[in-house]
Amino acid sequence: VGKAPYTVQRKREADYIRTPKAPVIPLINAPYRYGACPGNSILFTIPVSGERPMNFTIADLPSGLSLDSSTGIVTGKIDVAGVYNMKVTATNVHGTDCREIIFEIGDKLALTPPMGWNSWNVFGADISDEKIRKMADAMVDLGLTNYGYAYINIDDGWQGQRGGKYNAVMPNEKFPDMKALVDYVHSKGLKIGIYSSPWVQTFAGYVGGSADTPDGKVINSSRRVGKYSFTKNDVKQWVEWGFDYLKYDWVTNDIENTTEMARQLKKSGRDIVFTISNAAPFELAEDWADLTNAWRTTGDIYDSWCSMATIGFLQNKWQPYAAPGSWNDPDMLIVGKVGWGDSIRTTRLSPDEQYVHMSLWSILSAPLLVGCDLSLMDDFTLSLLTNREVLEINQDIAGIQGGRVYKDDDKMIDIFSKPLNDGNLAVGLFNLGEEAQHISVKWDDLHLKGKQIVRDLWKQEDLGIFDSEFSSLVPSHGVVFVKIVPVK
Repeated sequence: VGKAPYTVQRKREADYIRTPKAPVIPLINAPYRYGACPGNSILFTIPVSGERPMNFTIADLPSGLSLDSSTGIVTGKIDVAGVYNMKVTATNVHGTDCREIIFEIGDKLALTPPMGWNSWNVFGADISDEKIRKMADAMVDLGLTNYGYAYINIDDGWQGQRGGKYNAVMPNEKFPDMKALVDYVHSKGLKIGIYSSPWVQTFAGYVGGSADTPDGKVINSSRRVGKYSFTKNDVKQWVEWGFDYLKYDWVTNDIENTTEMARQLKKSGRDIVFTISNAAPFELAEDWADLTNAWRTTGDIYDSWCSMATIGFLQNKWQPYAAPGSWNDPDMLIVGKVGWGDSIRTTRLSPDEQYVHMSLWSILSAPLLVGCDLSLMDDFTLSLLTNREVLEINQDIAGIQGGRVYKDDDKMIDIFSKPLNDGNLAVGLFNLGEEAQHISVKWDDLHLKGKQIVRDLWKQEDLGIFDSEFSSLVPSHGVVFVKIVPVK
C-alpha cells in the first residue's frame, strides 16, 4: 500500500471503509461534557445517530433551558454556576438510548476539543455568505451534527472596511447581512465562528484588528500591529452579530495582544471560544493554556504525508499543557475535497494516511475542524469523520492528551497511548515505513498487568483477550487503533 501509485489507491478507496454502518436505533454520541458561563446564551445540539424522526427528552432540565423535542436542540441560559447532570433520552420507532450529559456552568468553555468545519483549506479567502450557508446545510444533511460537529467557522476573507455604530470591521460585499447569516447557522443547531488578527492587515490582505490611525484606516500594506487597537470595537460587533468562536491569527503570537483579546471576550457577555494561530511559541505554552481555549502549535498543514506526519508526531512536548478548556491545536483535518481557494481536489493523503491522521488527532485530543467541501463528501470521508468510538477517544471527558510510549527509528514504528476517563487506554500502532509490518505493544510499556480485551476502534469489534502483549500487521503509512480494557 505504501508504494502503490496514488491513483490506484484512490480507485480502491471504498474498499478502505472500516467504520460499520450506523444502526437505525438511537445512539447518543460524544461530547458528553459542555461548558458555559453563568447567564450567557447556550446552544447545544444533542448528538444522536439513528433514524429520524426521533423524540428527545431531558429529565430535570435546568431552569432557564428549553429543549426542542424533535431536533434535540437545547437553548437558553443558566444563571447559577454549578455542575448539572442531565439524563438525556432519545427514542425512535426502533428503540431508545439514555445517557448522562454534563453541563458545567462556570468560567471554562470548550471542555472537550472543538469539532466543526473551517473554510480556509477548501475556499481560502474566496468565501461568501452563500458558501457558508451551503456548508451549514451540508453539515446537518450529512448527519455530522449527530456526531458532535458543532461549528461552522468563517476564515480570512470576509472583511470589508471599518464602520457601523462600533467602528468595527464590517463585512465585504460577499456577506451582505452578517447577522442574518449567523441567525441562519444558529437555526440549524450549529454555532458559527469568525476570523481576525491584531495586525493592520491579515494574511490574505484584509483589514485587521489594529491600525496606524485613530479612525482605523489602513494607510499602508504592512501586516504589523498598528499603533491603535480596535479589539473592543470588534468584539462588540461580533457579540451583536452572535458569533461563538474566534480564530485570532498572526505571527509571532504575543502575550499582550492575546491578553487584550481574552479580556474583551471574557467580559463581552457572550461565550466565544478563543483560539490563536499561527505557530504559537512553545516557551509561552503555559500562557496560551491560561489565556485561550486552543493554540496552534504549528504552521499551516497541507495534504501531504510529510506535512501531516511531521506535525502530528512532534506534538509530545506540548502534552502537559492540554486540559479541558485548553487544547493544543496541530491544525485542521486535511481529508476529503480540499483546495485552498484554487481548484478543488481530493486530498493527496492515501486512505491509510487519513486513518493515521484521524487516529493521531484523536489521541492528541486535538480540535477536529474539517477543512473540506462538505457538499462533495464521499462515503469514505464520511465514514472517517463519523466513527463514534474513535470520536469518543478525542472527546473523552478527562481531556488528557496522549503521547508516545515506544519508538523504533530503524523500523519506523511509533506507538502512542491515551489514558481515558473510564480507566482504560486508547493505543495507536503507527507504521511510518514504506512496507507493511507487524507491530507489537507489551503490557509493560503501557503499565498494564493481566489479561486485557483489545478492541479495534475503527472496525468497532473486539479482537480477543491477550495475556501480556498485542501484535498486529499494520500497513505502510497506516495505523491499528485499539482500546484496551482489563478482563474483569
